[in-house]
Amino acid sequence: MTTFERDAKTLELPWRFTGRADELELVRRALTGGHLGIVVTGPVGSGKTRLVTEAVRGTDRARAAGTPEARHIPFAAFAHLLPEGVSLHRAVHLLSAVRLLLVDDAHLLDDASAALVHQLAVHGRTRLVVVATDDAPCPGAVSRLWTGELLPRLALEPLPRADAEQLLAAGLGGPLEPLTHNRLLHLCRGDLRLLRDLVDTLRERGLLTRGQDTGDSWSWRGPLPTTATVRDRAAQVLERPHREERTALERLAFAEPLPLAIDELDLRVLEALEAEDLVRVDDDGAVRLARPLHGPVLRAAAGRLRARRLTRTADQCGAALAAETAALNERIEQNDVRALPAPVGEWLAQEGAPVPAGHAAVRARFSRLRGELREAAAWAREGLRDAPGDATCGAELALAAAQSGDTAVAEEAMAGRLGPGPAGVAAWLAVARGDVEAAVLEAFGEQDTYALYDAVRLGAPEKVAGRLPSQGVFALHAEALARADGPALDLAAEALEERGFLLFAAEARAQAAGAHRDPHAARTSRTRAVALARRCQGARTPALSGLVLGELTARQRQIVTLAAAGLSNRQIAERLTLSVRTVGNHLYGAYARLGASDRASLPWVTDLPATWPA
Repeated sequence: MTTFERDAKTLELPWRFTGRADELELVRRALTGGHLGIVVTGPVGSGKTRLVTEAVRGTDRARAAGTPEARHIPFAAFAHLLPEGVSLHRAVHLLSAVRLLLVDDAHLLDDASAALVHQLAVHGRTRLVVVATDDAPCPGAVSRLWTGELLPRLALEPLPRADAEQLLAAGLGGPLEPLTHNRLLHLCRGDLRLLRDLVDTLRERGLLTRGQDTGDSWSWRGPLPTTATVRDRAAQVLERPHREERTALERLAFAEPLPLAIDELDLRVLEALEAEDLVRVDDDGAVRLARPLHGPVLRAAAGRLRARRLTRTADQCGAALAAETAALNERIEQNDVRALPAPVGEWLAQEGAPVPAGHAAVRARFSRLRGELREAAAWAREGLRDAPGDATCGAELALAAAQSGDTAVAEEAMAGRLGPGPAGVAAWLAVARGDVEAAVLEAFGEQDTYALYDAVRLGAPEKVAGRLPSQGVFALHAEALARADGPALDLAAEALEERGFLLFAAEARAQAAGAHRDPHAARTSRTRAVALARRCQGARTPALSGLVLGELTARQRQIVTLAAAGLSNRQIAERLTLSVRTVGNHLYGAYARLGASDRASLPWVTDLPATWPA
């Protein structure tokens, strides 16, 4: 029998509450004035309970919760608040004296408790905060709270990527390497409880590593650890009553990252699995598991001999990997970098298998052009792990670092490497050193379209006039900038964003903000530039210089300025007469707004020296 030691440990303190500022304010407003309360729904593990707990912190309240074991016991959820044998009428009368009532897991309430909550909402004397899971059957009396418009409903969306990144960085005391971050988010699909469980398990078992080859960020490679929470989330596939269904699911799990053809499986079994949304069949007849977590769990649960027989090796994926590389290259040549699935390369990286340098370089370039600079650096490092002298991966790492303002990494990435590498490296190394004029000259001498376009990004479109493909999106940007035409720059930004060039779109919006004569239009362009820049993983280019700092509150700007100048949280707290915790909270909020990953990146987004002047 397998045991899980960590489940018997004392529960740790929760991670820092991160993000959800709008939702938090909405819940708090629902508990003030003449409002009667709110219903919060969302998937399992999405942070519903944590959100409402934060919203009602410091208030006088009573709490009740549904449980699956007590669904047939009348008023079981309120047993600690009501006398035994109470009637519904008496229960309503007694709880009407409660100022605020928090009802958690309302989808698990017994019928009497559900009716009580509904009647309390009808009477309107008690403010209610009701939490329910939206992918589980719910008592009719509970669902009528919002369908009958007794209470407003907040349907909680998954935590945004930037907020999830800040949450993980706070929990780990440092940033996660982007490929690991992507993997965790893909596996958990917004389930923050599962995310916390996985990260804690990885840390406890020493599976999270940190080193120079991952940019000094936490990284994870290798199989998924099986914990009680993981098994619970995958119970639907692990506990199949029919052996044929479990066998089919295992075959699909071991076929990953490639699908199986529909004719390789029993159609009757496949139909049953599809009806339960456990498998997906595409238009070409390719079959995959429907949920990302199920494949790793099924592989981990298989016996050693069975796994050895079914496991796909990296060599068997060679043709598919080549096809992915070709597809990415084709998109780059077409000036279109919208998201493109490439599961084979990701699978190799996740399993810790060598990623060919040629594929890693293309993945890095594709990510860099999309504005995903930290992800681009991660792919370049993945290629350099097994081919440390590869010039193309080194150049991609240098380009990603230079456009993030990290001169040291950019210079180190190119030190001693042979070969010219991708176009544009010399220009961005000059930018990283602060010599924009030299960078423009370097871009002017290039033949590659993207390297020529760098002159436009650096504010010198006249240098490459007539050399960019006519009628293309880059030429549209160049012509608008040459005319200092704000509306035309906004149109160019829209076209760039539509093709996946988020960083280029942010730069065009920033240039439009400076070109507009109408102050309102300028503010609009600037706001959109900031929103795009936040998604570009710490990008720092000349066009974005000084753009994002203005989006902070006055207190955040004050604290960020001191932090960028080298002061510790305690020194800042003493200088501003604040608590150290308050300073930390302001900094984490500023990281999310600035797109900064940690304290070290603050000087680049604030245009401040890295050390406090004497």
